[in-house]
Amino acid sequence: MDETKKILVARIVCAVSVLAVLVAAVALYVPLAGGEEQSAAVLKVGSSGAQVRTLQTKLNNWGYDAGTVDGIFGSSTLAAVKRFQQRNGLAVDGIVGAKTAAALGMSLSSGSGGNSSYSSSDVYLLAKCIYAEARGEPYIGQVAIGAVVLNRVKSSSFPNTIAGVIYQPYAFTAVADGQINLEPNDTAYKAARDAMNGWDPTNGCLYYYNPATATSAWIWSRPVMLSIGNHNFAK
Repeated sequence: MDETKKILVARIVCAVSVLAVLVAAVALYVPLAGGEEQSAAVLKVGSSGAQVRTLQTKLNNWGYDAGTVDGIFGSSTLAAVKRFQQRNGLAVDGIVGAKTAAALGMSLSSGSGGNSSYSSSDVYLLAKCIYAEARGEPYIGQVAIGAVVLNRVKSSSFPNTIAGVIYQPYAFTAVADGQINLEPNDTAYKAARDAMNGWDPTNGCLYYYNPATATSAWIWSRPVMLSIGNHNFAK
């Protein structure tokens, strides 16, 4: 074999080797990329364990009737999840993924620290606001008030602390009339913690008002997303 043919064969062998490496790399990457989506933490029919028990407990506490708290995601839990999703404007697929988990105030990550980013004084103040503004409202409505406060904290249009939001001038009637100084009950504390853990029944609303008593023309101009109890929630 002359020198030219040797060079040609060597180049062909090299090209084939490179192609083989590329094919192998693609074969490895594709399953991993697809599997990453599939392996994202979800709770669904067939799931079991402590997170399912937490899910069932929350659903039962909030009146969605998940059945026996046994840690097994069966038909009763599926039906309860779908009712929760429908009530909260989520995709009704019966699967607890990131969005449904957030609405439930759950984390599907075992390493989650819950509401550890909030201080005890934050919890106390939010509970006071909830109690002052929404005592007597349905439990989900009390959580919703807490969620509005926290949504404001996250918004660039408002102060970036719970105290700053609550004590912003003219923001809350309960501050103006002194009801913010009432001691919150256990329900208000629980609602505050649920809101801090990520449950937002309002899906991001920044405002709420009682249509029976509100006199501000401006608040009536805000688009109402939903009503819970005596309050309209708006963006």
